[in-house]
Amino acid sequence: MGVTVNIAEMTGLIFGGAMIAGLIGSLTGLGGGVVIVPLLTLGFGADIRYAIGASLISVIATSSGAASAYVKEGYSNIRAGMFLEVATTLGATFGAFLTILVRPDIIAIIFGGVLLLSIIPIKVLQPAPGYIDPLAQKLKFDSSYPTPEGPREYHVRHVPLGAALMALAGVLSGLLGIGSGAAKVLAMDRAMAFPFKVSTTTSNFMIGVTAAASAGIYLRHGFIDPGLAMPTMLGVLIGSMLGTRVLVHAPTRLLRWIFGVVIFFLAIEMMYNGFTGRL
Repeated sequence: MGVTVNIAEMTGLIFGGAMIAGLIGSLTGLGGGVVIVPLLTLGFGADIRYAIGASLISVIATSSGAASAYVKEGYSNIRAGMFLEVATTLGATFGAFLTILVRPDIIAIIFGGVLLLSIIPIKVLQPAPGYIDPLAQKLKFDSSYPTPEGPREYHVRHVPLGAALMALAGVLSGLLGIGSGAAKVLAMDRAMAFPFKVSTTTSNFMIGVTAAASAGIYLRHGFIDPGLAMPTMLGVLIGSMLGTRVLVHAPTRLLRWIFGVVIFFLAIEMMYNGFTGRL
């Protein structure tokens, strides 16, 4: 005998799940959307396009809640984030148009593949020790971030490659509604040699603009349901603000572990449901 849940209870469950998603998204730089889409589709049976619409709204809220705190703490690289945001915004607009043409099961399979890619433990084009990228230096992307031992300097590498990956991240954001946080962290941490905490915080700074570029297209096609998007947005916003307090004191190894475990299981689940046609 099935358990019946009324609208108020369902709203509360979505809110609670979204708050956990926001906490995870804030700690890992994923923006919460990477957990929200599987949560709403697999957990609550929502159509994946409506789940993506709600996710994009929540991603904007996450960026607003977490990014300001990270900027104040001195973690986010504002100059690099603003530069790379141009590429992601263009890609996000294109990706949002694609979602109207692509079947939900194909979207789910792509979603899972992108998540698995984000946890591959490799470095892209590992530079020689002491290498200084002249373009990054010219654009003044090199910076520092706070640590318990004091400010630690870092040097940004491979700016053109990073911009290309950010354009791809934008396409994925528009198509999958994840704010492309996974792809952005991958690009900044693995390709551009950002420290992991700088990657996650700069990703949080960027994802709101990327998501906003896509959300308008979803709204135009009727894929944003206020009854679904509102509790999702509020839950993610609260969770992301809690995450900002935790991240400052959390060890990087623990953050990478959380990132990998969460993403792996969500990726397998989404791909399985996509291949079996359950979405």
